[in-house]
Amino acid sequence: MDFKTEFKPETVQPMEIEGLSFDIITEEFGPHSLTDEQYKVVQRVVHASADFELGKSMLFHPQAIEAGIQAIRNGERIICDVQMVQSGVSKPRIEKFGGSTHVYISDEDVMAEAKRLNTTRAIISMRKATAEGEGGIYAIGNAPTALLELIRLVKEGAAKPSLVIGLPVGFVSAAESKEELAKLDIPYITNIGRKGGSTVTVAAVNALSLLAQQQ
Repeated sequence: MDFKTEFKPETVQPMEIEGLSFDIITEEFGPHSLTDEQYKVVQRVVHASADFELGKSMLFHPQAIEAGIQAIRNGERIICDVQMVQSGVSKPRIEKFGGSTHVYISDEDVMAEAKRLNTTRAIISMRKATAEGEGGIYAIGNAPTALLELIRLVKEGAAKPSLVIGLPVGFVSAAESKEELAKLDIPYITNIGRKGGSTVTVAAVNALSLLAQQQ
């Protein structure tokens, strides 16, 4: 294949590209205190973002990896705050164990209730998700208000997630929502600061589903 440029790619084979990327990440990431399984999650977050600062800001509850793997193997729900997260999650690996992905933010009843209460759809979507059942992995990459509402529901005993992946991006309440999550005594994966987003949240979920499949 001729790209008609002075630069030529090292390879055009997908698996080789991923392998080379992971080699570069390992070399540039440097020493760390992460467990092997935690590092596999961080590695995929960095791979998705090309952001080592973000990778090094990641925080894990001690039971986070085990809880996430077990939830996937048990076929529990994956609740996403936005469609972008749901679209990126590897559904075949989730469905292999009987699981499914859900997003409620565009449901008609959610939109109507948010309008009635003059609040965000993200908040109402978390209320609907927790009302439909206990457990599940909550994957929040876009809406800090969704994460803050989920934290409130956990504190009040109305929500009992198996794992919360809270990596919302933004300038308003994003960093603060993650600080609040890290105070909870439930399994969580989050990071320090404003960085995050749907793509890195997807990367974390997919890393866990790979671990669930491999072990």
